[in-house]
Amino acid sequence: MNWGWFEGLLRAVNVYSTAFGRIWLSLVFIFRLLVYLVAAEKVWSDDHKDFDCNTRQPGCTNVCFDHFFPVSHIRLWALQLILVTCPSLLVLLHVAYREAKEERLRETQGDNYRRIYPNPGKKRGGLWWTYLLSLIFKASVDLVFLYIFFRLYRNYTLPRVVKCELPPCPNVVDCFISRPTEKNIFTLFMVVTTCVCVVLNLIEATYLIGKRCHECLNAEGGDSRQ
Repeated sequence: MNWGWFEGLLRAVNVYSTAFGRIWLSLVFIFRLLVYLVAAEKVWSDDHKDFDCNTRQPGCTNVCFDHFFPVSHIRLWALQLILVTCPSLLVLLHVAYREAKEERLRETQGDNYRRIYPNPGKKRGGLWWTYLLSLIFKASVDLVFLYIFFRLYRNYTLPRVVKCELPPCPNVVDCFISRPTEKNIFTLFMVVTTCVCVVLNLIEATYLIGKRCHECLNAEGGDSRQ
């Protein structure tokens, strides 16, 4: 899969992000996307090929693998990264909508038209809500996937040996996972970075709400003094 589009998306969103948002973008790009592309994808490339069971019964190995690995880590992480970055696209589309609206007004009313959005990228009005909801959605997606990983792979770890007795296996057979220690290290790394991203999203959302409340209080105080 070509991830260059996501790299361009993250770089474009960086222009309209707060300081916390830029840290989040750097964390996603360097510690999640690049680690996924450079290392993690290769670590799981042999998960089915080197999943060995001590039996030659046809179909037993495939059935046991499907039972213990219902969804691959790599595919789940890919889906997670896609869903986490999509809300940032909505922010860019909202800014592009504002810029297009300003351009239409300029074409119809001339260069001296009254600007609706002096700074289309400034987080005010609908764009503020779009940005805030994108933060909540990103944090929710990461939390949901953390729960899915915990349910599928207990404590986010893989055992070295699993026992399988599903048909058509003739009896209880031992199955061996390839490179479990290395996979556990990458799994815990991705879990930790996901938790950090969730915390950053919540901090940024709190910052936006607090800043907005502070501005409203200052505006009310100025009106009362007048």
